[in-house]
Amino acid sequence: MEPNPGPVLTALARSAVATSFGPRPPRASELLADAPPALAERAATFVTLERDGTLRGCIGTLVALRPLGFDVVRNARLAARDPRLPPVQADEVPALTVKIAVLTPSEPVAAQDFTALIDGLRPGEDGLTLKDGEGRRATFLPSVWSTAADPHRFVAALLRKGGWPRRLWTGDLRSAPWPEGLKAERYGTVDYVD
Repeated sequence: MEPNPGPVLTALARSAVATSFGPRPPRASELLADAPPALAERAATFVTLERDGTLRGCIGTLVALRPLGFDVVRNARLAARDPRLPPVQADEVPALTVKIAVLTPSEPVAAQDFTALIDGLRPGEDGLTLKDGEGRRATFLPSVWSTAADPHRFVAALLRKGGWPRRLWTGDLRSAPWPEGLKAERYGTVDYVD
């Protein structure tokens, strides 16, 4: 990958959002016509859109399924229509801050209880995904540590986000039972902001 692909990636994401409002938005391949070869490498990304410090959308992928450039275009367009928030409007695009997180491959966290999980986390470094056999899954990017710097709060907030029972995330996790089938994975990110 080139030394700093950040400006290319954030410009690509902004263009993907800006061109998505017309009757026929350009295909990702059209937006990537002059892209550097590094954008053809498979990667998993998250695209976060903010306006004046307020979240306007955040969508991503956890597994490298498509080329980096295609993943950024896809996630930028989906972030602009994040179902948790009102859709981004065309006149907002110039005021948006675009953040791209390129994920490193996930690795399992060897934890069979919350104490081991909490003690094994590296604040500010680790993204965390929790999933179980009942279809619940949630992830926090490493950037979330800026708002939940304590590992206990970080894990509790992630359990809440994923819809796990309230009794888990409102009490002391260290004494909470480990839910059957719960798996944890960590990953890192390389972050770019326009």
